[in-house]
Amino acid sequence: MDGMLSPKGFQEADASGRWRVVGDGACAFFRTGSMREAAEFAAAVADLPGVGPHRPDLDLRSEGVTVRLVAVEPDFWGLTAREVALAQDISAVADGLGLESDPSRLQSVQVSIDAMSHPEVIRFWKAVLGYEERGDEDLVDPMGRNASFWFQEMDAPRPQRNRIHVDVFVPDEKVEARLAAALAAGGVLVRDRSPHWWVVADPEGNEACVSTLGTRD
Repeated sequence: MDGMLSPKGFQEADASGRWRVVGDGACAFFRTGSMREAAEFAAAVADLPGVGPHRPDLDLRSEGVTVRLVAVEPDFWGLTAREVALAQDISAVADGLGLESDPSRLQSVQVSIDAMSHPEVIRFWKAVLGYEERGDEDLVDPMGRNASFWFQEMDAPRPQRNRIHVDVFVPDEKVEARLAAALAAGGVLVRDRSPHWWVVADPEGNEACVSTLGTRD
């Protein structure tokens, strides 16, 4: 798709410092003092001219609102210049209401499953979860509330390793602290692919991949 932006491209285009690309969308968390204040902010965002086919996902809590931007097209799911423009407009709304952002509250969680036969495996999980297909490798919650599932094509099963792991996407500035917390809680570092991702495992070998997208082209 023309105008497609990488995570790094989005971060460079948005100069506000409020937004982070975690998972497959650009997100920001704006602090509010009450549910009424959160609803006021959400209503103001809903009135923006860029809202519609590229409308943001809003998650309201009394302590704040999480906003997620992603372009959804039949052949594309990601970020474009339109998301940058809408992010800037939403940031301006927050400024007008005196709301501050807190990127440390952001993360995205994805469940990843190794599969040697994608169609059969995806068909099962689609039925069990009630999810929708997105491309050839992903299933997503149609309501956008729960973790997405990604199916990693394999030629052979991984020996002595689980075939399901959790991907945790965090902002660049939080990844070091998140890894340190995991290791302090009894985890071990299995693989270091810095500066983009690290595999850690719990004391029984169950794995999670801690990833950051902000510097990826």
